[in-house]
Amino acid sequence: MTAAQDERAALVATLREVGPDAPTLCGGWTTRDLVAHLILREGRPDAAGGILIKALSGYHDKVFAKIAAGDWDQMLDKLASGPPVYSPFKLVDNFANLSEMFVHHEDVRRTGADWTPREIGADLQRQLRRPVATVGKQSLRRSPATTVLKTPDGAELARGGSGSVVEVTGEPAELLLFAFGREPAQVEFAGDADAVAAVKAAKRGF
Repeated sequence: MTAAQDERAALVATLREVGPDAPTLCGGWTTRDLVAHLILREGRPDAAGGILIKALSGYHDKVFAKIAAGDWDQMLDKLASGPPVYSPFKLVDNFANLSEMFVHHEDVRRTGADWTPREIGADLQRQLRRPVATVGKQSLRRSPATTVLKTPDGAELARGGSGSVVEVTGEPAELLLFAFGREPAQVEFAGDADAVAAVKAAKRGF
């Protein structure tokens, strides 16, 4: 199995455990909403454009609502089966879906004050370096400081923004969550105090 398939299976297992009405870190979405989003993204290319294109949002919302009203177990089975054969994600699953599955898994896991980190193996951390680089470049382009994402061993994975340098250090998994604007991400900051505060407060993600 690929890392994306492993993370998909882990996400589905967590979803089965918490049920369809659990909170997530995705705004006001419940787990049911999150699963509907993932099914639509992979399986309804006719409606998926509405995720990013405002003019298509009405049709997207109708399809989303129909998917979200489905049977929970059937929704999870569909998500677990991966992209359908006609999906553009089918051939690039590991490239396009690893960060999606990982971040949304943590969106479910990290709600509430009593969440605990899970052990993430070295191979997955290595594979998450690539999405940190691609996502970080986009996410940080308007950062209020020159924001550098670094691993504890000193490797620079991404940078963006302008002005005073702020270093954000963490394992690739945590840097990815930071780049997507997720809280809490287990990272450390170094730099001018005002610049650090501005980076922490700035909007990230998409």
